[in-house]
Amino acid sequence: MKAIVYNKYGTPDVLKLTEVEKPSLGDNQVLVKVHAASLNYGNLVLLKGEPFLARFAFGLLKPKYSIPGGDIAGRVEAVGKNVKQFQPGDEVFGDLSLSGWGGFAEYVSVSENALAIKPANLSFEEAAAVPMASVTALQSLRDKGKIQPGHKVLINGASGGVGTFAVQIAKSLGAEVTGVCSTRNLDILESIGADHTIDYSKENFTENIERYDLILGVNGHHAMSAYRRVLSSNGVFVHVGGSGSQMFQAMALGPWISMTGKKKMGSFLQRANQQDLIHIKELVEKGKVKPVIDRSYQLSEIHEAFRYFEEGHAQGKVVITV
Repeated sequence: MKAIVYNKYGTPDVLKLTEVEKPSLGDNQVLVKVHAASLNYGNLVLLKGEPFLARFAFGLLKPKYSIPGGDIAGRVEAVGKNVKQFQPGDEVFGDLSLSGWGGFAEYVSVSENALAIKPANLSFEEAAAVPMASVTALQSLRDKGKIQPGHKVLINGASGGVGTFAVQIAKSLGAEVTGVCSTRNLDILESIGADHTIDYSKENFTENIERYDLILGVNGHHAMSAYRRVLSSNGVFVHVGGSGSQMFQAMALGPWISMTGKKKMGSFLQRANQQDLIHIKELVEKGKVKPVIDRSYQLSEIHEAFRYFEEGHAQGKVVITV
């Protein structure tokens, strides 16, 4: 089969499209013919080996997983003898980040718990855009952010992969949502249901008088003190992504701020979860959540896809057609 392979950390140039052996099938695994995949921040971590602490999970000196790729959508080709949830022919999607990665390939063998039946109203390309980003948004809002109906929620970096899902999921949970983005992305936020939008090139929301019950920092460079200023008295700030300095502040200062007052601040790391993925599938099929796709590339164009994604200006998701 064809697959994207690499054996050292670096730029997109280290990725090679080559022929490798089709994966074997374990008793508890599902063999999926991959139709589409997508890029997430985790793919950049695997590619670069940065931040350095990530290497303790992904390989200290060289990549532990030779075929990257987390989000996939495809069709089940075969199942192991112990598999209960799927059968050949099922259309599935999933997040392979806890199951050995390997999504940038024509086939992958993976634990059945990494997959769910694909939303019936999505194409393979659309479905591949969903898993990691949507579950990140769901878990950060629900589990870390403790979102409640009626909450005023601000999402900084609302037009990217996680942000576009966060806007829609927060709305589905009954929140009043404000999205922060650049001028060119305002229409996108309005199209997915944001109640209010802020153009960061014209307005600094941290200097406004509005207060928020929950702020999701998906992207941005504001200091923790600036976010804290615009939280309500019992508000919560959740750092999901942004500058390296902001991540450090969230990890180092967040717990101290949380212990010394009613406002809570901290960072969040998503974990693949089958039940959460099934929940997202149901929201998609009900029309409450839809993926926003910026660009689609062929597997042979993986270098161009990564270079575009690295720029950090994708409107929604970047998809790879296999």
